[in-house]
Amino acid sequence: MGLLSFLRSNSAWLSAGVLLTFLSSFGQTFFISVFAGRIREDFGLSLGDWGLIYTVGTGASAVVMVWAGALTDRFRARTLAVGVLTALALACVGMSLATSAAALTFVIFLLRFTGQGMTSHIAIVAMSRWFVASRGRALSIATMGFAIGEAFLPLIFVSLLATAQWRMLWSASAVAVMVGLAIVLLLLRQERTPQSAEESDSALGMEARHWTRGEAMRHWLFWLMIPVVSGPPAFVTTFFFHQVYFTEVKGWELIEQVSLYPAYTLFALLTVFAWGATLDRTGTGRLLPFAYLPIAVAFALFGTAQGLPAVAVGLGFMAVTVGAQSTLPMAFWAEFFGTRHIGSIKAAAAAAMVMGSALGPGVTGVLIDAGVGIQTLYLGISGWFLIASAAMWIGMKRARALLPRRAGA
Repeated sequence: MGLLSFLRSNSAWLSAGVLLTFLSSFGQTFFISVFAGRIREDFGLSLGDWGLIYTVGTGASAVVMVWAGALTDRFRARTLAVGVLTALALACVGMSLATSAAALTFVIFLLRFTGQGMTSHIAIVAMSRWFVASRGRALSIATMGFAIGEAFLPLIFVSLLATAQWRMLWSASAVAVMVGLAIVLLLLRQERTPQSAEESDSALGMEARHWTRGEAMRHWLFWLMIPVVSGPPAFVTTFFFHQVYFTEVKGWELIEQVSLYPAYTLFALLTVFAWGATLDRTGTGRLLPFAYLPIAVAFALFGTAQGLPAVAVGLGFMAVTVGAQSTLPMAFWAEFFGTRHIGSIKAAAAAAMVMGSALGPGVTGVLIDAGVGIQTLYLGISGWFLIASAAMWIGMKRARALLPRRAGA
């Protein structure tokens, strides 16, 4: 099926996926960190204090995700979206009203759980289940919402902060989420069944069967995958979380760096489609070991950058891996472990990814407070990705042999 025919035939479901991933932006670090300076000023927080609050709130959301993420195996996306997006809107309201560190921690938990966690999880699981032969293409299209939010929301809200009170902007965000929910419900009036009634070979995982979450978590491949898939959430989050401090260290204005993000996101979006098209032809096993090398180059550049041009190049390399991260891990769980229990399996993986995004800002914030330079930290992150990629290359050679002939061909 050609692209235009695919889009016409599946426009409602794909549009819902794009909108859900976009709405997850209000709980993503690249959006929350825009307000980091104002939050730290209002609450009297150091970088370490703010990082610790973020780590605790995000870490708690990762724990809850293990249970809540499995709900996608039992309920339709439309049904879950109502509760999750309503809670996300309430979290935005909570941010506008919080006056204590304890309240701020709870609000961060709710934003991260409903936004980064569940809203994106609902969208990605739905795409992975609804589409089999075109899974890569569907995931590529649905994840456009991440790119749109990342490109434009920071730029818009940094500009608005020049004239508007930051708490009022969070109230406006709550309204935007509720408008988005209404549109999602319209798009999913005729939702596809959340679980295929037909057990097709193409939906089976290794050893030609569907794996339960317990079986998957006892398999070595699951744990080999965790350092790779948790790396971008941990360290891309770290980059955006410390963007205010990073620009202060480097000596340029935040708005100058933020102005690079639309180009970065556009490039990431283009790579999403490139990865998705390649994925449908070759499968995830051959792609994953090489998908995380560009981000190693990116953090090496961030660590040594003397000007914005080097940061721009680094963002380009990071965009290649971010594009891969938007499609490959989601397709990986379905390809290697089957689709019947994909919601619960991916929930466990998502919990690890969210935990990574919790630990990244917290650990690096403490290290910065202790006197470790952010340039040194970024060079260490580069080394992390090199080691994880080498381990994944070794593991994938063995795992591909366990796939059904059709999936591994």
